[in-house]
Amino acid sequence: MDKISGQKSAVQYLYPPIDPFDQRMMEMPGGHTIYVEQCGNPDGIPVIVFHGGPGGGCSPAMRRYFDPEVYRVVLFDQRGCGRSRPHASVINNTTWDLVADVERIREVLGIDQFVVFGGSWGATLALIYAETHPDRVRHLVLRGVFLMMQRELDWFYGGGAGQFWPETWDAFARLVPEDERGDMIGAYHRRLFSGDMPLETRFAKAWSGWENALASVYSNGRSGEAPGEYARAFARLENHYFVHGGFLESDGWILENVDRISHIPGVIVQGRYDMICPPKSAYDLAQLWPNADLRMVRNAGHALSEPGISAELVRVMDEIAQR
Repeated sequence: MDKISGQKSAVQYLYPPIDPFDQRMMEMPGGHTIYVEQCGNPDGIPVIVFHGGPGGGCSPAMRRYFDPEVYRVVLFDQRGCGRSRPHASVINNTTWDLVADVERIREVLGIDQFVVFGGSWGATLALIYAETHPDRVRHLVLRGVFLMMQRELDWFYGGGAGQFWPETWDAFARLVPEDERGDMIGAYHRRLFSGDMPLETRFAKAWSGWENALASVYSNGRSGEAPGEYARAFARLENHYFVHGGFLESDGWILENVDRISHIPGVIVQGRYDMICPPKSAYDLAQLWPNADLRMVRNAGHALSEPGISAELVRVMDEIAQR
């Protein structure tokens, strides 16, 4: 669950723009080809960036949270989004496929252990990967924690966030008949996978717009319309994962397995006024994870580009580098 908003406001905290020293398309099982890039220091501390969504894709701005002289930064577009192909495809596209993809990337690039950096759905995937392969993770840096729990989906798609943004929620909800509004994820699912491209694109833009409108604490409740191709991948993949409960065995799977990462140091950067992923999930995670350092950022919402969020994330990565 992530869409960058208001990026210019955070630029002052970031490292200068850099270009990748390596870009490649990596074939994965199940008919997918994944875009992977590396930038920074080829001999530096490896860090793999997990983008949000699912379906958000990585962006050049994500390279700038790391000192390029210290870190070897790996970014990749998860299955079905960004430059990965096939575009917007949900076939052979599950959480466990993504975990296997990360392992494949790590092995091909010859990385033994790495720092995991992920926000929103990227934090979800980071935690699932770490709990599955704890020996491969040297540090976890998470932002805007999403635990892939029903209570979180009920908050954002069941009217909870809509209590704060009733006019924005109404624009999102009124696209479906009133008798279907008790299950907005299911109602949108039927349209996003209807096979009618104009209909899918219309509902994809509405799905993406609802989330993007609430990403920043400075939001006025409106968002620019995302390009149809981006919105369709973002909405279809996100909805697909939510319909299937993230493909996890139980609703609280991440919290139930926190003991697997108890030895791994981690920092959680959380916006106090995050409307998309409320702070309770970050707090609950930190309570069960003895090596977690929870940093609540006041006057910040969900977006990676919130000034306070960006400043704290850069600070965290600099602290890890100094150690």
